[in-house]
Amino acid sequence: MSAIKRLRLGLAFVCATGWASVAHAQLGDGTWGRTDAQGKGITMTVETCCNGGRRLIYHIPAMGGQPASTMSVDSPMDGTDVPTMVGGKPTGQTMAIKRVDDRHYTAVMKVKGQKFGTSSGVISADGKAMSVESVMDGGAETPLKITETWVKK
Repeated sequence: MSAIKRLRLGLAFVCATGWASVAHAQLGDGTWGRTDAQGKGITMTVETCCNGGRRLIYHIPAMGGQPASTMSVDSPMDGTDVPTMVGGKPTGQTMAIKRVDDRHYTAVMKVKGQKFGTSSGVISADGKAMSVESVMDGGAETPLKITETWVKK
């Protein structure tokens, strides 16, 4: 597989999983579903972990010829780089998720230590919806911009 195809597959995976990067305060524990066209069928389960941090578990359906998978991130929500796991194994990708305030979050994604993308998210005032803006620029000539929408189930 060419380097460009591998990069595109990597970008597709990160885009599909989105922003594994929000969950604290208003998000709380529970399940969220993506409603945007690129992410339909993806769900995120949020659990308390890591001394008050959050575990984000993304359930990704089969897509683009890839089998269904589960990705997880255990984050203290303070901007610390933590590994992303797929099927319980490290991926080489890390996320540094930071809670800015009760409704705003940021994340920096890295692959093999190199910045790959950034995200910023906002939770609605009622805590039932979330919008995430991501820019994936890991070596691509033109950064990929993604807008995700999530609804609490």
